[in-house]
Amino acid sequence: MYAVIKTGGKQYRVANGEKLKVEQIPADIGQEIVLDQVLMVGEGVDVKVGAPLVVGATVTVKVISHGRADKVKIFKLRRRKHYQKHQGHRQNYTEIEISAINA
Repeated sequence: MYAVIKTGGKQYRVANGEKLKVEQIPADIGQEIVLDQVLMVGEGVDVKVGAPLVVGATVTVKVISHGRADKVKIFKLRRRKHYQKHQGHRQNYTEIEISAINA
């Protein structure tokens, strides 16, 4: 069984036991949370598509860790104008494991 969930402004296709990194969620490590924004649930050829959400469907996830992604370097340059700008950014993330998909 798989589901398409929406969290942090992005959509993810998930299945039981999968681990993935999503935008930071304010939850403690080891805590189980329920994601209720489920856009689609499928098992084999049986697929339920929401409009926009599947009614009554939830995904239970366990928070494994929090962290920061690799640095993204930003470099801006205007040629012949003596303008250079260096900047960096590290995005926070939460690593989660899918415990159950309830449809």
